[in-house]
Parts: sequence; structure tokens; C-alpha cells
Amino acid sequence: MANDNNMMHWERLICDKRFGLEEYHDNKRGTRSDFLRDYDRLVFSSPFRRLQNKTQVFPLPGSIFVHNRLTHSLEVACVGRSLATEVSLSLRDKYADKPWVQKFDAIGEIVMAACLAHDLGNPPFGHSGEKAIATYFSEGAGVALRDELTPKQWLDFTRFDGNANAFRLLTHSFNGRRPGGFAMTYSMLASIVKYPYESSLAVKKPKFGFFTSEKADFLKVADELGMLPLSAPGHDIRYARHPLVYLVEAADDICYEVMDIEDAHKLGQLPTQQVIDLFLEFFPADRQDHMRRVMEMVDDPNEKIGYLRSAVIGTLVHVCSQAFIDNEEAILRGTFSGSLLDHIPSREREGYARCNALSWEKIYRAPDVVDIDLAGTSIITFLMEKLVDAVRNPQYNYSQLLLSKVPQQYEINAPTLYGKIQAVIDHVSGMTDVYALDLYRRLNGMSLKINN
Repeated sequence: MANDNNMMHWERLICDKRFGLEEYHDNKRGTRSDFLRDYDRLVFSSPFRRLQNKTQVFPLPGSIFVHNRLTHSLEVACVGRSLATEVSLSLRDKYADKPWVQKFDAIGEIVMAACLAHDLGNPPFGHSGEKAIATYFSEGAGVALRDELTPKQWLDFTRFDGNANAFRLLTHSFNGRRPGGFAMTYSMLASIVKYPYESSLAVKKPKFGFFTSEKADFLKVADELGMLPLSAPGHDIRYARHPLVYLVEAADDICYEVMDIEDAHKLGQLPTQQVIDLFLEFFPADRQDHMRRVMEMVDDPNEKIGYLRSAVIGTLVHVCSQAFIDNEEAILRGTFSGSLLDHIPSREREGYARCNALSWEKIYRAPDVVDIDLAGTSIITFLMEKLVDAVRNPQYNYSQLLLSKVPQQYEINAPTLYGKIQAVIDHVSGMTDVYALDLYRRLNGMSLKINN
């Protein structure tokens, strides 16, 4: 198997070379690994801190604490670490005779960092923000720009995706910044690319891994790590996922599904007994009896749900880890289909499906959530209209005033229209919900203070 050219190899897949700083690479280990440095660098970064004021699902802020993008990302990192720990232990046993077996010790650190970074490219107001940016070009004023862009550039915008934007945020050298952007390790960067193909191949759903502007950067990472190309030479590129993407994806899916239900319960949108029954169905009858006895020890409904939530996450971590181990060869060959959650035992898979169905019925279409979607769409559409017009017509007085508020790191004077629009999207997607709303109000004269 070591000489098989039709599969990926762990020895290459785990690589601590830093993007943009390749010439400084060495194999010496300090007190912190380079992967742990990735994690620490993200924690202390401004884009990560801004996640605290970006909507996860429910409106922010409120009298009852619910998750934002930052708390979600921290929890995903915890779950990702647990998944990776179980997987790495099995892989260490399987490859115990290999001279590079110690590389598996880094899987937990890589996955933790990738989990922290997975939502960095998401704009304000949750997934409605992504949709608002895309539809500005496909349905709004941006339609008029189509003939001024190449077909691939146009698809980058009409299929705008936070995943591709996260890869750009981490790798692009913004004005005044060092080469390589965040200078993350190759393995960490590859582990956030859920959809390792171009926007032109995002046919079934508008999801892809990198913009046209970062295509060469992705290829550099993929080729260094030995990721498998799935497209013929000369065609739009598609690669098999880096194996650790499956762990990051599973951690994300587990957290948002289970935690959204817990948040909905705290907000009174789901009754306690319904959530208890829903979570208990993940377990066999004898385990359910024990869990009911444990819950009888506490009176606080939130504590009961918290206990069950922890147990559900624990069992999903275990079965997803096992699914990864059972399907490792298919993952390395690029023939694995679906997510890890599609390959877990029927009880846990059906339990997760019930959670997902309830979430769509009772949570994602709840009035408060729809209100955020409507407001966020209006705000982002307005900001895109004003800023795109400004970068296209910088000679006007209003444009100059508006562009003076754009941080200098964004390349509003890029030589191409594609670059100018990307600078606008970089700015808008980096905003918090609060800042976007405040700017919207200011531009509409709704927050103006005049002293007599």
C-alpha cells in the first residue's frame, strides 16, 4: 500500500510547512508544535475575536445566552480534538512499524486549529449573509457587472461561499500583511477545504473550496501534501478531500445540530420533554433507563438537557471516529462518499436525522430566525450596492467619503474590477453583525448626532 499512487499517504498529509514561509521551514520541534502555533495564532487574531458578534442561528445579543460563531467554533474545536484523539490512537497502532508514526500525535492539534478557523470566512447574519452576497450578483444590482468579469470570476461571486472565503482570509496577503496571510501550516489549511474544487464545479449546491484568485495557492498546498486530483489535466480542478476534513466536518455537524436544539430549548421554543425524548433515542433501552435515573437527581430542566446533550455528543464522537477508521482506505483513495455521519450505525444515524428534521421544522424557520435573515439580507445588499458603486466610481465625492472608512488592508484600488469587488467582499464579510447594522444606519442617516 505504501507504493500505491492512487491513494494519499499519511507521511505526506501531515506536514508542518508554513504557507508563505516555506524558506524558513525546519524539522526542529520546540515546546509548541507548529500545529499548536496555528491554534494559538488563531485565538489571538482579530477575525477570530470578531466571531463573538456574528450570528450562529438565533438573534444576538439576548437576555438568554445562545451560541454565536465564536462559542460555536470553540465547541467544534473541543469535539474535533476528541474525534482526532480516538482516530490517532487507532492509526498509531495500525502504523506502529512506520518510522513516521509519531506524526499521528499532531492530528488533534491540526483538527483543533482547523475547527477554530472553519467559520472565519462567514459574513455577518449567519448563512443568510452568504446568500445575500451571492444574490446581490445573481438577482440584484450586481447583475449588471456580469459582462465585465470572466465566467469563472462571475461564478465566484454568484456562488459566494464562506468556505472559500475562509481559505482566502488565511492565505491572501492583504495590504501591509506578510506573505502567506496567516502563514498557517499546509495540513491545517487543507483541513478546512470541505469542497476541494472550483466554483465552476459547484453545480448541485453553491459550495466550493477556493476562489479563482486563490487557485494557485490551493494547488500549491494540495500538491505538497499529495492530495489526489480527481479531474483530468486541462479541466477545472477537483481534488479528493484531505482526510482530516472529515473530522472537522463531523465536529461541526455534531455541534450545530445538537447545540441548536439546546439553544432552542433554552429560548422556550422546544418543550423539555420533547428534547429529552429526542436525545434519549440515541441510546439503547438499558442506557435510557440509567439516564432517566440520573436526570431524576436534578430539577433544573436546562441541567437535564445539558446532561443528555453531553451524552449524545459523546456517542456521536465515538461512532464517527469508528466510521473514519473503518473507511480509512476509501478516504485515502478518494472513493469515500458522503460524510462520516452517513456511515454510523442505524440508531445513531436515525437519531441525528430526527434532530435535523426537528431543527428545520421548529428552529431554522422560527420567526426570530427569519427576521434575522430578512434584516441581514437587506443590510448586506445595501452595503454591497454602496461599496461596489464606490470602488467602481472612486472619483465621486460620496465614493471618496465612503471608501475612507474602508480599512487600508483591503485592496479597493486593485487594478482589476474582480480585485476591487473582492476587496468589497473582504470588507463586508469581515464585519460583525453589530458593525454592519451600525454602518447601515449611518449611511442612511439614522444614527447621526447633531449638537445644538
